[in-house]
Amino acid sequence: MKIKDVLSALENFAPLPLQEDYDNAGLQIGLTEAEVSGALLCLDVTEKVVDEAMRNGCNLIVAHHPLIFRPLRHISDTTYVERAVLKAIKNDIAIVAMHTNMDNAEGGVNYKIAERLGLKGVRLMAEKSVGDTIGGSGVVGELPEPLAASDFISLVKERFGVSVAQCNELLNRPVKTVALCGGAGSFLLGDAIRNGADAFITGEMSYHAFFGSEQRIQIVVIGHYESEQFTNEIFKTIIEERCPGVRCVLTHVNTNPINYL
Repeated sequence: MKIKDVLSALENFAPLPLQEDYDNAGLQIGLTEAEVSGALLCLDVTEKVVDEAMRNGCNLIVAHHPLIFRPLRHISDTTYVERAVLKAIKNDIAIVAMHTNMDNAEGGVNYKIAERLGLKGVRLMAEKSVGDTIGGSGVVGELPEPLAASDFISLVKERFGVSVAQCNELLNRPVKTVALCGGAGSFLLGDAIRNGADAFITGEMSYHAFFGSEQRIQIVVIGHYESEQFTNEIFKTIIEERCPGVRCVLTHVNTNPINYL
């Protein structure tokens, strides 16, 4: 099985036309004709992740966030991006990113978040089509049973392993319909309200965005990394189903740059 076969499988699941205009998903580094020795699956690519791929004999890294997001004017040892690029090239490691195309794909990042919460009837919140491909930003679904707002927040914290969440004031009605968007999803708050959601979960939101929705919707912000931490499980499922025989390794490197002290 070659790297190009794995790349094709991932892009068939989450076609590149689904990515946002600002994004840089797809192949980042490497030769696609090389045979896959193993695929390391992660959220972010850092030097430690490249080292982990080397230790595990993996010549392919599949990440959610692109290592090369903005154009590189030079490649030296100045930044962590440049150092990771150099190390990957020197060690013949290919790097692939499945970013907003995987966010927007049916069965992608947001569906995985919904799965972790046990939501039912999950559907795209802001649907769009690109050619024959249907995708969209965010999803909405229903809890099996209504929960008090405080109990719902406790459920979210437990399912995503977070000790703290940023929330607006507690909703004084039960939470049943839940809208969500992994990562930076505050742009979908209005869509969540229009879809009749009782709660909206995302990874990050600015201070001022919390104003104005009191008792309209329960906002729960759990952190960018925390909201997308299970994305590598999606990669594993796709590769194992569509590229049998390719060894998949889930990263053990926590790349979250934010610490709560």
